[in-house]
Amino acid sequence: MSNTQQRIDDLVKNNDILLFMKGNASFPQCGFSGRAIQILKACGVDAKSIATVNVLEDQEIRQGIKEYSQWPTIPQLYIKGEFVGGSDIMMEMYESGELKQMLAAE
Repeated sequence: MSNTQQRIDDLVKNNDILLFMKGNASFPQCGFSGRAIQILKACGVDAKSIATVNVLEDQEIRQGIKEYSQWPTIPQLYIKGEFVGGSDIMMEMYESGELKQMLAAE
């Protein structure tokens, strides 16, 4: 495992709710990242409970997270070390109630 992959793995394993995104929870820098934050807030997650990684600040993480998850786009949500998906999947799970259940279980 490369150093970057190890850094990503440590982040995923050490944060209950982790969002790799463009920008941060206070200042998302793309529409999809902003939507991901809004979905989490709509599920009742306190913004302080969301760990975020701004991929715009670290090109190695930006590329490495795509390899780590085998998922080509950002944002990427992890809950309790499990990859959930991007903003479209988050929206589908929010609409079905599945995301709120998953977050409540954490």
